[in-house]
Amino acid sequence: MRFPMKKFLSYYKPYLRLFLSILFCALITSTIALVYPLLVRYITKDVLADQGALDIQNVYWTGGLMLVLTVLQNIGNYFVDYKGHEVGARMERDLRSELFAHMQKLSFSFFDHEKTGKLMSRITNDLLLLSELYHHGPEDYIKYLVRFVGAFVILFVINPSLTIAVFCFLPVLGIFSLFFNKILNRALTKNKERISDVHARVEDSLAGIRVVKSFANENIEIHKFKVENNRFLDSRKNIYRTEALFFNGVESFIQLITLTVIIYGSSKIMHHTLDLADLITFLLYVNYMVEPIKQMTHMSTQLQEGLTGFARFMEIMNTKPAIEDDSHAVTLSSIEGKIEFKQVGFQYEKHSDPVISNLSLTVQPGEYVALVGPSGAGKTTLCSLIPRFYEVTSGELLIDEIDVRHFEQKGLRKHIGIVQQDVYLFDGTVHENIRYGNPEANDAQIIEAARQANAHDFILSLPNGYDTEIGQRGVRLSGGQKQRLSIARIFLKDPAILILDEATSSLDNESESIVKASLDQLAKGRTTIVIAHRLSSIRNAERIIVLNQKGISEQGTHRSLLAKNGEYSRLYSREFSSKSG
Repeated sequence: MRFPMKKFLSYYKPYLRLFLSILFCALITSTIALVYPLLVRYITKDVLADQGALDIQNVYWTGGLMLVLTVLQNIGNYFVDYKGHEVGARMERDLRSELFAHMQKLSFSFFDHEKTGKLMSRITNDLLLLSELYHHGPEDYIKYLVRFVGAFVILFVINPSLTIAVFCFLPVLGIFSLFFNKILNRALTKNKERISDVHARVEDSLAGIRVVKSFANENIEIHKFKVENNRFLDSRKNIYRTEALFFNGVESFIQLITLTVIIYGSSKIMHHTLDLADLITFLLYVNYMVEPIKQMTHMSTQLQEGLTGFARFMEIMNTKPAIEDDSHAVTLSSIEGKIEFKQVGFQYEKHSDPVISNLSLTVQPGEYVALVGPSGAGKTTLCSLIPRFYEVTSGELLIDEIDVRHFEQKGLRKHIGIVQQDVYLFDGTVHENIRYGNPEANDAQIIEAARQANAHDFILSLPNGYDTEIGQRGVRLSGGQKQRLSIARIFLKDPAILILDEATSSLDNESESIVKASLDQLAKGRTTIVIAHRLSSIRNAERIIVLNQKGISEQGTHRSLLAKNGEYSRLYSREFSSKSG
């Protein structure tokens, strides 16, 4: 696949002027660094060589010039370090914001196949490494290129034969560096996979911490984490071993080059073809030639990690939502709430078994309908098709006689309220969580929504009332309290269609009674579809639809279905016999 260079470079655009000024400063500071050995050569060769004619004035002038250059270099280095990192941080922020915004557009099917921990690694670690490449990469390449070329030219002018002798070592050092670079890159790639696995393990374990503790399986989780953590340790050890071999090998080359310069240079001094000042200058400049090759692995690793991070970034950015709005999609301002399934079929994967097959069903505006049936019958899936969390595989799903595929998704979902069994509340205050249902709502509307959800009284009993922090996922509230806040959110949203997905199945009897009253109030005047776990909670439904793996097996009122003595009657009898037992 061709690397998207134009896209890669586009992130420099907002900061191009500042970035170019950073590169200019890097160029200046590198040039200044090349001047120091020449000034040392000037003092040792031209000023101090003739002890009888020592010109102290020249020493002072040269020292003063070196001091000025040092100040300028330090100012330039400060600007490069500070502003360079700032540009990198700004670009990292831009990339992260763009990636997060794109993730918000992706469909449920994407998140069904991706681990949260690995997505977290993409949006944090990968982009950090990419930002390092963005600001360090060009800066380092300019710095080391200027020093290498400048040092080579200066040394060649001073003494070509000694320069060529030094240069002969560099290809060998380059091959040595490239060899270890390949090994190190493989190790770094493996390490990145291992840290992603660690993130995924931590996220999975902490998200299910209540299950872990309820089964007293902390030791099992510790063991699972230990396995992943040890695999990460092994990958780090492999990196450190490779780096140790490489850096010690490079140091050996540097010592060998230095030794060659001293021996070869000394022989030339003895033959009066080189003086001591030039030998000192050579020794000072040798490091300028070797340092870029020494840094080759670091720069190559930085390049590899940055480009890998960008590739992983683009992998998500190039992922299109499984469900996209039609180019002529209609923006909904209001709906009546009629829902019609026409021979609808659905399967999660292309080659998987269908979850729903050839199902036809009509729900009239304002009708209260309950869906019952065994697990796996497709009740939740059927309701997930209404807000287009998933797209029907075949047939049509109509709202107010219009195919939902002709509606804008956001506009459609504004008219649908969903209350689930597993309530998700965000870390923040009670006020913020209720307001999530309608960000435009004022305080009076929020309080009224809480009253309608039978939540106002318990909210006032909290330490800070509506400003009480409830913790991540609402951990400081009971199940019934969390459910009532989620209902208050829906009251504030005021949708025409309401989906209740086993909203009371996990509550105790007292909480269920309060929440049930709130839900009954919420359902008034709305098209309501209830997915029922407890059949006793839907006896007053206008219509009960019994689903199984083959589709709709029967439908009617509670009484009529009991009279049929069919599948609903058996489910109902089984529930109450288990209670009495």
